[in-house]
Amino acid sequence: METVEDLRYSPRVGLALGGGGALGAAHVGVLQVLHERAIVPSIIVGTSAGSIAGGATALGIDPHDLERRILRWGWSTFGTWTPKPGLGLLTADALHQRIRNVTGGDVQIEDLPIRFAAVATDTDSREAVVVDHGSLSAAVAASIAVPGVFRPVEIEGRQLLDGGLVQNLPIEAALGLGAEHVIAVRVAPEWDLPGFETSFDVHEYEIRSDVTVLSPKLANRSQWQVRDLQTMVRLGREAAEWEFSDYPVVNERPEPPQPTPEELESSEAPTLDITPDQPEGVEMPHERHGFGSFLHRH
Repeated sequence: METVEDLRYSPRVGLALGGGGALGAAHVGVLQVLHERAIVPSIIVGTSAGSIAGGATALGIDPHDLERRILRWGWSTFGTWTPKPGLGLLTADALHQRIRNVTGGDVQIEDLPIRFAAVATDTDSREAVVVDHGSLSAAVAASIAVPGVFRPVEIEGRQLLDGGLVQNLPIEAALGLGAEHVIAVRVAPEWDLPGFETSFDVHEYEIRSDVTVLSPKLANRSQWQVRDLQTMVRLGREAAEWEFSDYPVVNERPEPPQPTPEELESSEAPTLDITPDQPEGVEMPHERHGFGSFLHRH
């Protein structure tokens, strides 16, 4: 009979948090359950939305506190609208400032208490770039830079875009950094754009015996709607509680934050959030767009 590894005592547990826009709120629920059951990753890798949750965890932010924070988040949390011509509607200025506000400065990845990396895409080579050193805010900004929405981010002379183009579930990156068992959290499928067909390659990693994949039930929810995030946190919890039901709770869960009347009202609204930072008449996309100019350049 095969022996099931006890991840509480594994010295090199990796956590791979996938991309998926607002659906990434489910990562917070998974992080809470891991904390409550004393499963502590030593390596965290995030793509796009996963880099936000992963970076916060590597910083040492309590996952229950992180839930309180994300209930106040919108597009303006991460992007600043710019009228200047360029390959995107938003810059990452707001994200840089928010991380500086939390950390008191431009924290370096190599100084974090947990090893962390964010996955981005090199616009020239079309290859995955695992950003595991340098500015945390720049790494996350590059990883979330959806083409046509955010401007590319330059790191070490390379123009970088959203890591979801090449590795929306960064299992390969986590193993490459030395993880011996990877807990992977998928909140959205691979993008599989022309020239970026990655589903088969990623699936080869998902079926490995040293990988545990969690897939919260997020069907029919939009990654562009920054609404009802508390429900997504709950769905992430449910997926992790089912997977790790054999692990006892050693850290009790505090009372979850209660949504405000405004949050309850917004959770029922089917329309997309338009933040105050956007000028009248400018809308965020309901579907991914803006890839045309990027794809035709290569």
